[in-house]
Amino acid sequence: MAYWLFKSEPGAWSWDDQVKCGDKGCEWDGVRNHQACNNMKAMNVGDRGFFYHSVNEKRIVGVVEVIRTYYPDPTDASGRFGMVDVRAVTAVPNPVTLAEIKAEPQLAELALVRQSRLSVVPVADAHWDLLCTMAGLTTEP
Repeated sequence: MAYWLFKSEPGAWSWDDQVKCGDKGCEWDGVRNHQACNNMKAMNVGDRGFFYHSVNEKRIVGVVEVIRTYYPDPTDASGRFGMVDVRAVTAVPNPVTLAEIKAEPQLAELALVRQSRLSVVPVADAHWDLLCTMAGLTTEP
């Protein structure tokens, strides 16, 4: 299993919106960056990701699971970009802020810190474990 972080502006698509999709999940569409799309192309069903509210909140608020692998995004008229489907797994008991992430030396190489503009980034196993602990997740979500 691989781990990821999905960033969304809560005014455009929030954790609550994701939860409302239920077990059928929803499309993670609208990504228009080649590197972020390449990250989605590398995803497999069952991979997990943090759901991160960007802009004003800047914090991890939940965990999602990939339920459909990369396929064409019908909202892209150019036909160059795709999407995956994800479902909400759990909210995190303690949202983890970007400030907390940046203050943790063990997370200095986290892609969220190094490539802050990408909307979909990989998360190394060790970073996933540490962030789960910081978020108050005592068992694998």
